[in-house]
Amino acid sequence: MLSNLTTSFVARLRANDEAAWFELWEIFGPVVRAQLTKWGRGRIGVETVRDLSQETLAALSNSIDRYDPARGARFSTWLLAIAKHVLGDEIDRRMALKRGGGKANAEFDEAWMSQASTVGADEQYEAAVFRAKVSAAIKMVERETDFTDFSIYRMRVLDGQSGKEVAEAIGVSEPTVSRRLTRIRGVLRGRLREVISTYSFTEEEIAEAERNGLSLTPNLDAGDGADTDRAGDALFDDAIAEIYHRQLEYDAAE
Repeated sequence: MLSNLTTSFVARLRANDEAAWFELWEIFGPVVRAQLTKWGRGRIGVETVRDLSQETLAALSNSIDRYDPARGARFSTWLLAIAKHVLGDEIDRRMALKRGGGKANAEFDEAWMSQASTVGADEQYEAAVFRAKVSAAIKMVERETDFTDFSIYRMRVLDGQSGKEVAEAIGVSEPTVSRRLTRIRGVLRGRLREVISTYSFTEEEIAEAERNGLSLTPNLDAGDGADTDRAGDALFDDAIAEIYHRQLEYDAAE
């Protein structure tokens, strides 16, 4: 069953909300481009990959009304089926031109939805989709929080510096570093819950956060509400750092 956030997002897509489509492109566009490059195996250039990734989202916009998670395909896998269809159509068109003829674009129809479950999405692709969601949440937090607070989180968690090193660099005490770290972690957990709920279309996708070490509901002290799950926080930060650096490597290789 789709969450309210997911249902609302799909409704925005169906209403041709430009902001919603931009969000989708910003998050999933790099993943689609990387997959098309992998499939192309050097047969298509960077510009063609960019064009085909845009065509993929255009095809998605024409068929979003027919997406049904009850059919057993993740949204991300369905998107992959569309990308494979678009690439195959481009390769067929090129082969037809070489033979001196032409080929009309194949129509993207509902049958591709049922094929999505067997399109061949691998763990690497699904991991990239999940990292894209986490990266989107991190970017949101960076934009909406205090610059110094986020800098502390970046230095302490993403860059792996010690509390003492961060305190000296920023010019604050270590307890202040700890408090601001807690603040940003809380905001990030909230944004992750929102992003994962919005862009996850199956229960399996929603459960990915826990499987990747991201506990989005920390244990709270019943007395004063202070976060006392320090071990859980450390695991959360470690998981965020690992995902962040894997995404940097992924972006560099794209």
